[in-house]
Amino acid sequence: MKLLPFDYAIRNLGRSPKRLALVVGGSMLVSTLVLGAVAFGRGMDRSLSASGLDTNALVLGSGSEESVERSEIPPSTAGVLAGSIEGLALVAGVPAVSAEIHVALPFHAEGVDAAQGEAPAVFRGFETQAFSVHPQVRLAEGRWPARGADEIAAARGALARLEDATLGTRVEVAGIPFEIVGIFDAPGTAMHGEFWMRLDRIAQLTQRTTHSCVIAALGSAEFDDIDAFTTSRLDLETIAVRESDYYARLSEFFAPIRLLVVVTAILISSGGVLGGVNAMYAAFSSRVREVGTLQALGFSRSAIALSLMLESTVACVTGALAACLISGALLEGVAIQFSMGSFGLHIDAHAIAAALLAGVFLGVLGAVPAIARCLTLPIPAALRS
Repeated sequence: MKLLPFDYAIRNLGRSPKRLALVVGGSMLVSTLVLGAVAFGRGMDRSLSASGLDTNALVLGSGSEESVERSEIPPSTAGVLAGSIEGLALVAGVPAVSAEIHVALPFHAEGVDAAQGEAPAVFRGFETQAFSVHPQVRLAEGRWPARGADEIAAARGALARLEDATLGTRVEVAGIPFEIVGIFDAPGTAMHGEFWMRLDRIAQLTQRTTHSCVIAALGSAEFDDIDAFTTSRLDLETIAVRESDYYARLSEFFAPIRLLVVVTAILISSGGVLGGVNAMYAAFSSRVREVGTLQALGFSRSAIALSLMLESTVACVTGALAACLISGALLEGVAIQFSMGSFGLHIDAHAIAAALLAGVFLGVLGAVPAIARCLTLPIPAALRS
């Protein structure tokens, strides 16, 4: 089969700059939506997977394996666990066992009407042992809250929810004013959207006599040792899971949300797809005589169809490449806020591949109706059109 020269298709792209801009712009819009949807899902998965460590065991209240916020365990659990299990990781001779309280509390900037600016956020009650089991957390500015003080530390993702907030900003948490004395980083994890408060202060604020969980760094101990401990201590009514397994289950829980984002992106993209199909149909339909001439010169319909499809695909892939470049500069790491924290969009090879495939799909789909219109006419009828 005799093919048309490659540069023939490329030169034809410049014959109508307005139509070319419309096709490239439509492809860029569709590819951006697809890339954003994939980046949303990848960012959520990455955040949850990075939050849990295989080397940590999470001790929760029985029946609360899927929600640490609902869990309640006795305050003595951490001490009993540290004294009962040999081989736990040691930091300065102290077992790396962190008792914590996880709770969603309403908060807003001081001086802002609660009815307008109040929203829930995750607050984590902690003690110094928390840094032994959460190596992802690093203090960036200021200091950690003092015991018993009305002070909190804010992750950068959580701080973004407060306009112009910085060190020294005062916020009201459950109606009580607190001062932000520290800013910490936990990039790529769910902790990047949390506020941290001393364990004793958050217990007093929430009027709790129980903790949410205990996190233990295994060291040379085995997870089965922790599991056996929770099974044998029926009085504590606890259960053990690997921290990584807990966040894996949490990722499965959010799977419908990721699916909803993808479906929404596809539905919105359908408008851009239809616009691109119409633009390509208008561009090719005006070239019926040209197609008839090419057939008269001896080029087969397959060769002409391949050239037209190449022309359409090059235009759409150009838009997809532009979408990847712009999105990579503007969307990578952008924090997505939701009621229980935040996570960053993550543009990786999967997201870029999805955007490029969307461009190729749009190029092929957009060319099919126009090719059918141009090549179904007999050569005499095409030359007279």
